[in-house]
Amino acid sequence: MTAAAAATIAAAAPALAGYGQPSPWQLGLQEAVTPVFHQAHAFHNFVLIIITVITLFVLALLVYCVVRFREDKNPVPSKTTHHTLLEVAWTVIPVLILVVIAVPSFRLLYAQYSPPPADLTIKVVGRQWNWDVVYPDANAVTVTQMMLQKDEIEDGQPYTLAVDNVAVVPVNKVVKVDVTAEDVIHAFTIPSFGVKVDAIPGRLNQTWFKAEREGVYYGQCSELCGFAHAFMPIAIQVVSEETYKKWLEAAKGDVEKAKDVLKQAAAEKAKDSAKVLDASPASVASR
Repeated sequence: MTAAAAATIAAAAPALAGYGQPSPWQLGLQEAVTPVFHQAHAFHNFVLIIITVITLFVLALLVYCVVRFREDKNPVPSKTTHHTLLEVAWTVIPVLILVVIAVPSFRLLYAQYSPPPADLTIKVVGRQWNWDVVYPDANAVTVTQMMLQKDEIEDGQPYTLAVDNVAVVPVNKVVKVDVTAEDVIHAFTIPSFGVKVDAIPGRLNQTWFKAEREGVYYGQCSELCGFAHAFMPIAIQVVSEETYKKWLEAAKGDVEKAKDVLKQAAAEKAKDSAKVLDASPASVASR
């Protein structure tokens, strides 16, 4: 029972915390698991503060004008049309606000498009309506991802986001992603990684990420690519480097054997979590 409880908690935690997939009643962005998306979170919150202050200021100004200059309080309206200080203020202040916003914005853009040296390269190919993830440095091992149907979904897997074959990358490694398409324009997106890039036929776009947390992270095509656009998910599982090497070696021969490697690693992790939970002071006290 302890092992089952630990496995349930481990499976539910990403959804409850907003890691890797949407959460019920979620507000804001999915939790960040890459350095770039941490920076994007900070920029988002910074701009949110600014626009909240501006909105409250405009609201207060409107309320003041309605109360102060209503007809019964101001029967003879002023005919003043210009005020030099006011004209300067409402020109200069917005410019300063934009400059303040621009500085962290440019820093974020630089981080997105100036990746460190890559530890691993994968190629993502979009087509109507599935993704191929190719490992060019591993004899072009290819993982084809198709959306799981409702009767194929297992516990903890989100419907319309779960796929039959996950792509796998190691944790805390810089992954360069080459993105293209075979037919129409698609868009490769993993929200928790903070990556989104168009997949264009005949063109190779690039992005990168460095996942800091193990788990399964879901995304989907973010371009209107056809009638099955809503059913074109992608899933990337982040694992330890040891598990990644075992998975990649198995994937070179048989995809099903590679799945078994991931299942075995998940079982061992659940067992370790159960041991930790069983050794906790609360568990010892209950016995």
